[in-house]
Amino acid sequence: MVFEEKMILNGEPEDDPLDTVRDKCAQAEHCIHTRAKLEDCESRVGSKSETAEDCTEELFDFLHARDHCGSTDLFSYIR
Repeated sequence: MVFEEKMILNGEPEDDPLDTVRDKCAQAEHCIHTRAKLEDCESRVGSKSETAEDCTEELFDFLHARDHCGSTDLFSYIR
């Protein structure tokens, strides 16, 4: 509710801080490593016609690494 009130009073934010922090963290070394594992899995699964394998674990590993990296920086955007 508070966010909606701020939007009414201040208008739409130009840049979403969450997206900004996530984009920055996606370029960090650990995130690049987990993204590479995810892309390898996606290409492996995509090359097979039938497989029970999915890339859920790799996706969660990448999302966790990216969000963990950004968790400390995100609070600097709170006013």
